[in-house]
Amino acid sequence: MLFLIIIISGAAIAVMVHRQGTNSTTQNPTTSSSSSIKAVCEATRYPNSCFSSISSKEGANKTSNPLEIFKISLQVAMNSLSNVSSWLNSYKSQTKDKNIMAALDDCQELFADAMDTLNDSLVSLQDFDVAKLSSSSSSSSLLISDLQTWLSAVVTYQETCIDGFEGDTRRTVEAAMVNSTQLTSNSLAIVAKVLRLLIENFGGFNLNRKLLQVDERRVVFEEMKLKPNVTVAKDGSGEFKSITKALELVPKKNMFPFVIYVKEGVYSEYVEVEKSMWNVTILGDGMYKTVVTGSKNKVAGSTTFKSATFIVSGRRFTAINMGFVNTAGPDKHQAVALRSSADQSVFYRCSFVGFQDTLYTHSLRQYYRECDIVGTVDFIFGDASVIFQNCRIMPRQPMQGQANTITAQGRIDPNENTGIVIQASTISPFDNVTADTYLGRPWKVYATTIFMRSVIGEMVDKLGWLEWEEYVVPPKTIDYAEYHNTGPGSSVAGRVNWPGYRPSITGNEAKKFGVDPFIQGSQWIPSTGISFDTIS
Repeated sequence: MLFLIIIISGAAIAVMVHRQGTNSTTQNPTTSSSSSIKAVCEATRYPNSCFSSISSKEGANKTSNPLEIFKISLQVAMNSLSNVSSWLNSYKSQTKDKNIMAALDDCQELFADAMDTLNDSLVSLQDFDVAKLSSSSSSSSLLISDLQTWLSAVVTYQETCIDGFEGDTRRTVEAAMVNSTQLTSNSLAIVAKVLRLLIENFGGFNLNRKLLQVDERRVVFEEMKLKPNVTVAKDGSGEFKSITKALELVPKKNMFPFVIYVKEGVYSEYVEVEKSMWNVTILGDGMYKTVVTGSKNKVAGSTTFKSATFIVSGRRFTAINMGFVNTAGPDKHQAVALRSSADQSVFYRCSFVGFQDTLYTHSLRQYYRECDIVGTVDFIFGDASVIFQNCRIMPRQPMQGQANTITAQGRIDPNENTGIVIQASTISPFDNVTADTYLGRPWKVYATTIFMRSVIGEMVDKLGWLEWEEYVVPPKTIDYAEYHNTGPGSSVAGRVNWPGYRPSITGNEAKKFGVDPFIQGSQWIPSTGISFDTIS
């Protein structure tokens, strides 16, 4: 830590001196730039690829500014992603396997999202000046949290692509993506370890960010709740009979809440709130009254990524009093009711009902309050930064020979800011559960899951957690913990003895998983009119 601070301090001072017009007569600018790039790259997991890719970029030898170095790292990551995307197109033209082709289609969508996210990250830095240190770090700290979240998502997009394949094909795709995954990881590390340290130790940056204020958005939301933009009704009493049709009216990158009121009924349709659909609110008549249902599943040929009945990608999505169901049974394996890949998405008084993989909290920041989640195997999974508060989490009886696992978290990089956090919720059976039931299992090597201040029912096995591979102890890099839980299944006396599991954490450690520090919730949740609790 101290070593990095010294490196960053030197880089920042060098920038300031240069801006003030003081030129060194003893050091060549190219040498200075090379040293700064090497110093910044030492903070990454892949310092060699970091240094070679950045230093070879045109203009890199003219800067010692850590922010400019970061911008170059984003550019080289984008170039690498573009190359892999072209390779995936070529690979698709060579195969006739339908499953591989479906997985490649997912990859193309994921890579397009990754490119957009990296480009958005670059755009967000237009008013971000490392040479103008200020006394207040609030605005710059928020931007760093945004960047870390967005880059964590780019890491997730690429891993999701890889997860769509098996065996030799997986190894082939993974090998083709080595460069892009490393370069993305490098950019993420520079944000998490360099720019954040620079803010924390120098007080932040002057930053002029044009934002829609929380109070302004709340006023608009309250007004729009009383008068929806459009009404959907099965009985024909609204403008549309399907949610999909109503979504066609949403302006691209809409800045104010667009409210779609969906009257009571069962809507058998596959709905996607696309990435360009911002600030959409879906308002129903009740979590078991207004229900969207589908049955796509892995056995029937769908990829897990595309099996969801309801898919959300547009930022600042809100769902209230809605139900999302996948009716594929336990023998159909992966069958998602809802997938959210939407930053700053909120779900209030919603139900998610399925069996395996019910709720796919895929990426970015998400908040769930007073929701019901029902399922069997890994039924809350993904790599988002997600918090559940005051929810009812209900394992159900799986097919014979299966165990229930409530969570499966997918973090693969230590610099991601992702994890599943379950607070002030209840874990109780949905039906007569006789199968072994566990709080979760670590899907990836840096999996992070915390249960805190929740009531854990007696159906949860005393071990608490299950390994991903039978009889293989998970790596010490995972972060699994429990904090001040109650109920007959909450005793930690007989829990697993894994190096990455903590049967208890301190109050200060628990605060890190609160709504504000973990997902910066005070900046965006209040605009929906939905409350959140501070857990300590």
